[in-house]
Amino acid sequence: MRLSRYFLPVLKENPSEAQIVSHRLMLRAGMIKQASAGIYSWLPLGFKVLRKIENIVHEEQQRAGHIPMLMPTLQSADLWRESGRYDDYGEEMLRIKDRHGRDMLYGPTNEELITDIFRSHVGSYKDLPLTLYHIQWKFRDEIRPRFGVMRGREFFMKDGYNFDLTKEDALHAYNRHLVSYLRTYERLGLQAIPMRADGGPIGGDYTHEFLVLAETGESEVFYDSAVTDLTFGDRAIDYDSVDQCAAVLEEFTSKYARTDETHDEALFAEVPEARQRTARGIEVGQIFYFGTKYSEAMGAKVQGPDGKTVPVHMGSHGIGVSRLLGAIIEASHDDKGIIWPEGVTPFHAGIVNLKQGDEEADAACEALYASLKALGLDPLYDDRNERAGGKFATMDLLGLPWRITVGPRGLKNGVVELTSRRTGESEEMPPEAAVEKIAQIYAGIA
Repeated sequence: MRLSRYFLPVLKENPSEAQIVSHRLMLRAGMIKQASAGIYSWLPLGFKVLRKIENIVHEEQQRAGHIPMLMPTLQSADLWRESGRYDDYGEEMLRIKDRHGRDMLYGPTNEELITDIFRSHVGSYKDLPLTLYHIQWKFRDEIRPRFGVMRGREFFMKDGYNFDLTKEDALHAYNRHLVSYLRTYERLGLQAIPMRADGGPIGGDYTHEFLVLAETGESEVFYDSAVTDLTFGDRAIDYDSVDQCAAVLEEFTSKYARTDETHDEALFAEVPEARQRTARGIEVGQIFYFGTKYSEAMGAKVQGPDGKTVPVHMGSHGIGVSRLLGAIIEASHDDKGIIWPEGVTPFHAGIVNLKQGDEEADAACEALYASLKALGLDPLYDDRNERAGGKFATMDLLGLPWRITVGPRGLKNGVVELTSRRTGESEEMPPEAAVEKIAQIYAGIA
């Protein structure tokens, strides 16, 4: 993309309404624009990153054997009355009536709707196990929306639902989701720690939240510092293997890590004092096993192998896709702007022409742009007639992992400058070598 033809309304000053780094940088980088309190339009740059995060979530869900679908944003209140949650959920639920006076709601979650779909089409244990998921806009009428996309009223979320014959099968689904989430977060360049949490309005005795450590996190967390040494990496996991998935759960949850809602001082005291940590965390996902809570209330039953009809065991599993974007920025930025991990960067590299209009510099930039595009990469070419300082400031704000700087002086020596946004280190090399290095970097990313 040529910057002169892109819609990128960059702000030079910090917006007064932005209280945290991610909100400030997303507004400044022209990624979002507030439509009303807690509701945002996603401008091209923000939408581009949002789609990249969404695609990674889809890939990891399907790798784990989960099946994508799509449910509506508006739901009938009758389903929620069946489960008993319609009156219990609270004022966060946006309740409306259609033109015929029927009670409707803008879905904050989809347990009832997915249970209705299941009970309408599945009646035998032979159709189990089954996990369905979708990525869809949700709405919760927060009393005080703030922090941009971190705590908005409208948000983009992946929610998945497993249906299993027995508790043991459902707990395997729980473990399978934990593994898939660990892979997802690491591909996004995040370390998200699974922490014992509270079930809240969804319910369930088995639940873990995934939290990214950040000073601006809403949750107070207590943990053994040894959990921050754990990485999933590129290990191969058979998602059908009960033992392999259980082993990953044990590895990543056996050390103390809890939110303030479930914190136990006595257990925390057993952690060696040198490893005891208290911090703030941003929730970016949560998994639940809640047994037969919804299936019993709504009649979601199957015939078992013995011929008896039994309610299925269920769980739900969510990832805040739009919230993840803010969390990545909170975890990866400096005083100049965003620092995107390679896996989610909106553009793979930036090209800065130091002397727009110079015949040799223009030709070199065009050649770099064409070479990167030919390799399937997506560069952002700053071809504006602006001063070099302004171009560098824009690139630093946008946070692209790599920048190629092209100027007449370097071209006389046959080189361009390749700069890492994360380290700030620069290296002079022939244009072809810069293209090859960038291609190699992205070839190694899942």
